[in-house]
Amino acid sequence: MSDAYVLGIDQSTQGTKALLLDQSGSLIDKETLPHRQIIDARGYVEHDLAEIYANTCRAVKLLIDRHPEAAARLACTGLSVQRETVSAWQKSTGTPIYHAVVWQCPRGAAFTSLPEVQAQAPRVREITGLELSEFFSAAKITWLADNVPAFNELAAQNDLCVGNMDAYLIYKLTGGKVFATEPSNASRTQLMDIHTAQWSPELCQLFKVPLSALPPILDSDSSFGLTDFAGALPHPIPIHSAIGDSQGALFGQGALSPGQTKSTYGTGSSIMMNAGLTVPHPLHGVVTSAGWRRKGELTYVLEGNINYSAGVISYLKDDLKLISCPGETEALAKAAHPEDQTFFIPAFSGLGAPYFTGQVRGTILGMSRVTGRNELVRAALDSIAYQVAEVLNLIGKSAGTALTKLSVDGGATRNGYLMQLQADLTGLTLKVPRDAELSGMGAAYLAGLAQGVYTLDVLRQDRTAAVFKPQKDAAWRSGRLAAWQRAVQAALAYGLGQ
Repeated sequence: MSDAYVLGIDQSTQGTKALLLDQSGSLIDKETLPHRQIIDARGYVEHDLAEIYANTCRAVKLLIDRHPEAAARLACTGLSVQRETVSAWQKSTGTPIYHAVVWQCPRGAAFTSLPEVQAQAPRVREITGLELSEFFSAAKITWLADNVPAFNELAAQNDLCVGNMDAYLIYKLTGGKVFATEPSNASRTQLMDIHTAQWSPELCQLFKVPLSALPPILDSDSSFGLTDFAGALPHPIPIHSAIGDSQGALFGQGALSPGQTKSTYGTGSSIMMNAGLTVPHPLHGVVTSAGWRRKGELTYVLEGNINYSAGVISYLKDDLKLISCPGETEALAKAAHPEDQTFFIPAFSGLGAPYFTGQVRGTILGMSRVTGRNELVRAALDSIAYQVAEVLNLIGKSAGTALTKLSVDGGATRNGYLMQLQADLTGLTLKVPRDAELSGMGAAYLAGLAQGVYTLDVLRQDRTAAVFKPQKDAAWRSGRLAAWQRAVQAALAYGLGQ
């Protein structure tokens, strides 16, 4: 299929992207549409499911309208999605019964903190490979069961669908003909048995989730039905992959061998290592997830997740009004006073790996009279690199291997200050790709491989745009990370005192 095109969809926390890739796997063009962030005073975060579905179809239409020559030659599409974000809808009509409860939302903490639930934490980790946490989908579904009357009413009538964003979009894009998920997304619900890649009846009972409302778990490169994106395309094409955005980025980096590691800098960060074909048993603070299942073969990953990484840049712009665009941050950080010791702890919805706690507040520490706009911007950028470095240390210890390089992706990789600091704090060489859209491109590659458009050579191409090598020694690294950890402990102490 030498003249075919492939469409990638990346439905992420801040918006939805449609990507057009050619027969060589190169990104030709993209269209991005943002959606509302519905946030209340409690820090609860929601998305409008109808808006996201409409944006998905509109992004495809806008993209294809610019490239009419590609429309007739589209072979398939792949779907990458934000993970742990829960959707619930009426099976017979496709109508959502509530907004999507976003992965950042801490509303499940009241349930996961119950003593009888906490007592099950070792069993939850044994079954799922995950730490018991409101971060994952299960406790968010519990909240829906306890607070949205239609949830239990429709479940009793066998007219309820519950899933993460991949299951909702597949259902809508196929006109309700296909209801399905796959292991990378299912493993992040805290309901999938990591050993069998099937739903756990035991955990469904614990979290009040009706097993009958969950989608079947298919291979990641399955054919998930046909779609024309609500008429945006002249003919339907197969949805030939679905994958979580973080795993999509790992696949897009060509990380097919155990030990290969990447960090994605999106609203949050996923730091992930290919762990091979057997279930790993990492240290606490790092979790086990499914990477992808291709042709029936399941690849596992070690992972640590950060709730707010590049999302702090949006906070600087939209809330603090310190910047007018993300591109300003690099110059401001480089202009900051070199002796300033300000730390920014972005615990707006708790802390993810390796702490997994909602009992903490966002905190700024160590300010002095020299602390101003430049210093606050730098501290916010520093918080991203510190968090990633902590998780990478744990992943390396869990894998029992010394990491030497790190592949990175996401919009924040354009920030040279941040990338150099990340190299310095980890002691690793960073490889920045030419294209930042690795999540959606990974989904497109997975689909194109399944459809026969691509071979594995598409993942072996060197797409490196920049390399950052560490310029600091081990003593500097350990000193800076120790100072960061003291700041985190101070924020934790404050949160526990509230």
